[in-house]
Amino acid sequence: MPTDPGGTFNAADYLVTRRASGAEGQRTAVLASQTMTYAELDEEVAVVASGLRSLGLRRDDRVMLVMSDEVPMLTGILGAFRAGLVAVPVSTMLNGRELGRIMADSAARTVLVTSEFTDAVSEAVATAPDVEHVVLAGAGSLDLPGHVRLHSWEELTNAGERAGRRETAPTVDDSWALWLYTSGTTGQPKAAMHRHANIRHVCETYAARVLAITPDDTVLSVAKMFFAYGIGNTVFFPFSVGATTVLEPGRPTPAVVRRRLEETRPTLFFGVPTFYAALSASDVPAEAFSSVRLCASAGEPLPAPLQRRFTERFGVEILDGIGSTEALHIFLSNRPGDIHPGTTGVAVPGYEVELRDAAGRLVADGEPGALHVRGESIALGYWHRTDASRAVFLGEWLSTGDTYVRDAAGYYTCLGRNSDMLKAGGIWVSPAEVESRLLEHPAVLEAAVVGVADADGLDKPVAVVVVSHPAGAELTEEDLVSWCRDGLAHFKAPRKVVFAEELPKTATGKLQRFKVRDLVAERPVSDTTSELEVAP
Repeated sequence: MPTDPGGTFNAADYLVTRRASGAEGQRTAVLASQTMTYAELDEEVAVVASGLRSLGLRRDDRVMLVMSDEVPMLTGILGAFRAGLVAVPVSTMLNGRELGRIMADSAARTVLVTSEFTDAVSEAVATAPDVEHVVLAGAGSLDLPGHVRLHSWEELTNAGERAGRRETAPTVDDSWALWLYTSGTTGQPKAAMHRHANIRHVCETYAARVLAITPDDTVLSVAKMFFAYGIGNTVFFPFSVGATTVLEPGRPTPAVVRRRLEETRPTLFFGVPTFYAALSASDVPAEAFSSVRLCASAGEPLPAPLQRRFTERFGVEILDGIGSTEALHIFLSNRPGDIHPGTTGVAVPGYEVELRDAAGRLVADGEPGALHVRGESIALGYWHRTDASRAVFLGEWLSTGDTYVRDAAGYYTCLGRNSDMLKAGGIWVSPAEVESRLLEHPAVLEAAVVGVADADGLDKPVAVVVVSHPAGAELTEEDLVSWCRDGLAHFKAPRKVVFAEELPKTATGKLQRFKVRDLVAERPVSDTTSELEVAP
């Protein structure tokens, strides 16, 4: 669907309203604490949009959501779209100080919060001068500055009912719809600004042409709605075709996911590599995945041994792909029936990818290069971050910050972030390659490889591993170094192995490699360490 400068397009209408009448309106849209049809969801979204307008919000005002995955968060996002406001869902893992910086940066006028996060929001609002209204869904209280009004969710929806301002805003393709905060490569949170049209594009590309999603699908995502990956899986993809989404407000654990699998019988399951590792090491029975026709993975590369281990146990293929907050969802992926373990597949139809060297020249197959992508879902840029925008958004192209290599058959393999590659003996080493070899060991559950300087200041690969119990109890550093040397060129093998109880990760399950690097940086490469406690 090309951009029509003279036409209107609103993501809430595309996702929900157009399906709310007739037989489609009676289809199940949401399985959560309540079951909702498309007609019921559209009604609730209209009421929330009217309620937000009744607070005095105007076009392009920001509505921040600090909420668990339940109906209020879903209708809050869609209601903001419908009202022509900007939805800004943010991580519920942030503390009050971190949240306050983002709240102030976005200049949000209204904050929607569920009861679990009232303490953090109370602290954050005190440092965010633009906030005028806080809406609380659920029980609890907040300590707010005198100029900020507190409303219950019921008060918001009752005001929406009375106001009757349910109309869909006449937004266009290029209107702001969604801001998603990401640290990316620069460390400081910044908002990637997405248009209404970007939402349609990810549905028409990855969802339609890779997942082949249909109205008969039911979707369960481990990633939460405040992530780009999660909001695509949970909201955009199923609603784009009239399918059903499953909402789970709790922290995902193998036990929680098993319960939701057995209760809702999803056909599409979305996870991240660390969660697939947790499932593989759990007591979740293979039958729990009997309804699932396809799994997808993103967030970080899926190691081939883990992919094989999961599929052998549960009998379901995993499509490994890469996306980014700036691109909104996955743009490079394996395909059903064409899975190459250890690779990220090929470009999703609707996207172009290139690998470039430091001078911006295209690299040959077999040579590492910086991954760039072009497609209609690329964000407009970062809010109030001119320098970062200029470094990442290069005309029509997005510089992803990842290093990849393409083989002669055209399949792409991730070598890590641009800053993660290291040289050993003057030769480039990919941490992902060494990690994959470590994970082939039957007693290794997780592995991270970083470069640590030796006494001469030269980087050497050092591995931090998590082993299974009791199988890995007797495993030694020498065992794993030998294991790597048996399967890799010797210069790639880690010079040191550190055993840890867990690896540091983000809320999405991504490895925080900089924390791994900090933990081992002060340990001489020649030392031998039996165990290291790693804080999450």
